[in-house]
Amino acid sequence: MNYFLHPSTLLGILHGLLVITIAIRVIMRRPETGVALAWLFIIGVLPYLGTLAYLLFGERRINKGRIRRIEKRKTDYKELVELGISRGLTSINWDQHSSDAKAMDRLGSNEVGFPTVTGCRGELFSDTGEILSAIARDVDETKETIWMEFYIWNEGGKADEVLEALIRAAKRGVCCRILIDTLGASTWWKSDQPKRLRDAGVEVRKALPVGLFRTLIDRTDLRLHRKIVILDGHIGWTGSMNLVDPKFFKQDADVGEWVDAMVRLEGSVVAPLALTVIGDWALESEEETQDLIKETHLESIETHEGNDIQVVPSGPGETTDGLLQMLLAIVQSAEKELILTTPYFVPDESLLRALRGAAARGVLVHLIIPEKVDSLLTRYASRSYYDELLGAGIHIHLFQGGLLHTKSITADGEITMFGTANLDMRSIWINYEVVLFAYGEEFGEAVVKLQQSYLCNSEEIDPDQWAERPVWQRFIENTLRLTSPLL
Repeated sequence: MNYFLHPSTLLGILHGLLVITIAIRVIMRRPETGVALAWLFIIGVLPYLGTLAYLLFGERRINKGRIRRIEKRKTDYKELVELGISRGLTSINWDQHSSDAKAMDRLGSNEVGFPTVTGCRGELFSDTGEILSAIARDVDETKETIWMEFYIWNEGGKADEVLEALIRAAKRGVCCRILIDTLGASTWWKSDQPKRLRDAGVEVRKALPVGLFRTLIDRTDLRLHRKIVILDGHIGWTGSMNLVDPKFFKQDADVGEWVDAMVRLEGSVVAPLALTVIGDWALESEEETQDLIKETHLESIETHEGNDIQVVPSGPGETTDGLLQMLLAIVQSAEKELILTTPYFVPDESLLRALRGAAARGVLVHLIIPEKVDSLLTRYASRSYYDELLGAGIHIHLFQGGLLHTKSITADGEITMFGTANLDMRSIWINYEVVLFAYGEEFGEAVVKLQQSYLCNSEEIDPDQWAERPVWQRFIENTLRLTSPLL
């Protein structure tokens, strides 16, 4: 008998070749060390499934046509930024801010191209029903253009108020363009609502479409996670909330209702926020960005008394690690108190070290996360970090009022991050996100007040009790932590 040709021998050889080939590919791509080790572990344990998973999801793979369009968009952005500079919209009095604010502005400008703008008015909303009703009212008052992009749209409840308002707007002649993620809103795309919108005259497009052919040239799980509304080029909305009514969304997930916050914006900040959604639309439609900008009349935006805000979009092809750099900067800027809220906490190693370093230098650090999340893998992987955080003196609070979905960071109440990005690897490296960095106490005080309300509805983890949890639980947490760069 020829043992070399035995099926088990051939499978063993194929196994070895697959592991070696993909391992070499991983190494030559030079990803983050934790990401590389996670993939090597998965490929070694599950050679066939692991290889398929890596080829589908292991690289931030974007087709060359999309990369060219992203680069073209950056050129269009620069022209509008230069117009803003000439109008004095970026003339910030940095003396009134903390010493780190100007450095963060420079960092954000170099990484993503948007400088801080002055003359921004922001109103924070934390009641989800009120948010949807307010957006619907703003839509009803819009006269010329409406831009929207969301990761999820779910029919039912007050979300339908926004739908009906859009239909009314289109029928009275308002130009409405809506961009919704293909996978995030996969259930909604199968409903009759997209057709109702189109029949009324609303332009509705899928963001980042999927399919067998696209899987070969693009990474399938690169998703549009942004939530942006732009009305007549003068009013903007952004934050953590998808276009869903929590009373009708994921009711069977056993996590309670989702708890979100959005900010309604006026003034200079609407321009870079609008540029973000316009650019996303242009990528999917291949329309000219400059024509869309002119149609939205961004050059006529008026300034208001208020905040200095920097818009930071991020995602594959747009920036390498710009979002991570800004997150590290805000953590390192804190001198007295740092408060963070996020639904999913699976941090990059550098972010984890920055948080521990902040606590070690005497900063009071509060991390507020939901007690229950809708991802079992993320839940256990997240818990594997608690020992290090608690050991560094960081206070971890488990929110009891539902799935806390608000993404925010405040440093001494003076520098604030607020937007769509979670403190996890997916938001930092894979998703297309948008966040605001606000410099000054006005917006910071509003967000701190919101964070304090979350603290009042949370239970702090006792380090001694946490240390007594069963060994099997620790093993599960630490095992799933190995996959945390991929979650």
